[in-house]
Amino acid sequence: MQKFKRQFLGAAVAALATVAGIGAAQAQGYPERDITAIIQWGAGGGTDVAMRGYAPYAEEALGRKIVLQNRPGAAGAIGANFVLQQPSDGYTILMGAEPQSLFRVMKMAEFDYDQFYPVNIAAIANSILLVARPNAPWNTMQDLLSHVQANPKKVKQYMAGQGTVPFTVNTMVGSLTKFETILVPFDGDGPAIAALQGGHVDIGFIASGAAIEHIKAGRLKALGVLDNKAFQGIPPMTDAPSLRALPKYLPWGSWYGVFVKKDTPEPIKARLVAAFKKAGDNPQYRKMMEGRGTTMLNLGGAEAERFIKKWQSTTAWLYQDAGTAKVDPATLGIARP
Repeated sequence: MQKFKRQFLGAAVAALATVAGIGAAQAQGYPERDITAIIQWGAGGGTDVAMRGYAPYAEEALGRKIVLQNRPGAAGAIGANFVLQQPSDGYTILMGAEPQSLFRVMKMAEFDYDQFYPVNIAAIANSILLVARPNAPWNTMQDLLSHVQANPKKVKQYMAGQGTVPFTVNTMVGSLTKFETILVPFDGDGPAIAALQGGHVDIGFIASGAAIEHIKAGRLKALGVLDNKAFQGIPPMTDAPSLRALPKYLPWGSWYGVFVKKDTPEPIKARLVAAFKKAGDNPQYRKMMEGRGTTMLNLGGAEAERFIKKWQSTTAWLYQDAGTAKVDPATLGIARP
């Protein structure tokens, strides 16, 4: 019996060593072909803009092409689920954003980032703007609030899926004052911006990175920024007396990152972390992102995991306290901040 145990243990150790050897061998030549990157959102949105600006510098570091594909839908769940169905070999990566942190809290999927490894959290768009169609009659947050409260369920508001910027900022505002609008769903900022420009919807909460160039060109009107100080001449939403308590939720913003499946071999993870870290340090990329009102983070591995946990905690408990969470965060092991 003892002899059998020794043989079994020896075989197990040998098998583990073989797997480790395969992982090391895979990483040594990785990447040997082009990499597919799945963007969870549609073209023209904040994640799309951030990741398309990021990819060329990561390509330089990896020595291979990164082929970008947009797979929008279900607040990012469609793209994430596609990546989960692919082999754990580092050749299909996810270019994702913050809503996935809340999939389980909002019962949108049975997974969140718990099944992914964060290669890099590139930046956070913590300048969130309230924008309106260019010919809107309002100029400030208070102008809009006064109109909405006098005319409930009349103003058309862009809404994306649960966990997104529009959903979360709408929750913040609604937790402090009456804010009844008609919610019009879109699969991301790109289609919503087109609808705003065409006058098909009236307002939307959008990260500055996706909206600022349209504002400068007069294609959108900015009414406020989610802050207690101005941003590029745009007044703070806290100028509205009923929203003076908004800073209790801040700093908050959407963020953009790169992920692989958690069981991807460690050497491949390390190769990707190093490549995207180098890309995030590129001065041209940093200038582009900072010019759009985003704050560079460039966090990888354990640092990125800590960042996600903190963001998840803050937002999940905001939803719980506002009555919009579908699952109590405590039951998922998400600690109150």
